[in-house]
Amino acid sequence: MQQSRDFSLHGAVDLGARQAAAQRRQQASSAASSGDQAGAGNANVIDVTDQTFNTDVVDRSRTVPVILDLWAEWCGPCKQLSPVLEKLANEANGAWVLAKVDVDANPQLSAALQVQSIPMVLAVIAGQAMPLFLGAVPESEARAAIAQVMQAAEQMGLPGAGAGNGPGAEDAQAPGAAGQTPRGPMSGDALAEAGFGEAQQAMERGDLDGAAAAFEKVLASAPGHPVAAMGLAQVDLIRRVNSYDQAKARQDAEDNPDDPDAQGRVADIEVAMGKIETGFDRLLDTVRRTSGDERNQARLHLLRLFELFPPRDPRVSKARATLSSLLF
Repeated sequence: MQQSRDFSLHGAVDLGARQAAAQRRQQASSAASSGDQAGAGNANVIDVTDQTFNTDVVDRSRTVPVILDLWAEWCGPCKQLSPVLEKLANEANGAWVLAKVDVDANPQLSAALQVQSIPMVLAVIAGQAMPLFLGAVPESEARAAIAQVMQAAEQMGLPGAGAGNGPGAEDAQAPGAAGQTPRGPMSGDALAEAGFGEAQQAMERGDLDGAAAAFEKVLASAPGHPVAAMGLAQVDLIRRVNSYDQAKARQDAEDNPDDPDAQGRVADIEVAMGKIETGFDRLLDTVRRTSGDERNQARLHLLRLFELFPPRDPRVSKARATLSSLLF
């Protein structure tokens, strides 16, 4: 059976790919135990499994940002993107960590992260995951997206966000007591106390109201907090999508191309499925076709979707530029 190039959790499981992935993981483990240093000893790039995710990613992300690279052996674009991310991780030299996840070998983790296609890259800051980009983007786009992650981490005061000797590391580190890492007002422990741990637990048990309340608690104590704002926007999107009859929503959008409500519902579904640019383009096309109140409604819905991502996410920047050209 051939593995589809568009990875889906809803299709058949390719047992051959799973077996090959398990063998690769075993070989990597053997190489590490025998002292093979070809990548195994590189602390900037780590392999993560279903079993090690909480320790290697969630816990670590409370100290430094973690960039997740979801890939598979059969995925050609993954082989183009992974070396780029590894290069950037080594340049950063500890300011952030690249965690690689083989989706074939770790189906539970792939399901939890709602992987629809690969390569897929996410950022994890203080235990909260946010999408960065899909597909094999150019190095310049990957660098820009990660720079925004670092900016958000610095604003949050992550204790190790400026660690390492990579570009900009000296500027990111502030003077402190000898032998101690400076801790800002929103350090990892403070974030947990402010409600991030509560939000994470609520999301894991499917309690959207509880997650929203936890994010709102963070925003009450730290107005404009970037991760809390994105978390609240994600909860809002999930609520909206859960309320839709998706088949009816798609039919309504097809029947009513100029209806901003109908187009907005399908744009929500597309973004929630990871088809970010498709959802953005749908609303941009609605802005292009409409005028007056309908155009403004489509515009506001698009701006609402932008809140799901870091402000300088390349996809958001591109869509904002297109929106400006349509309006002015």
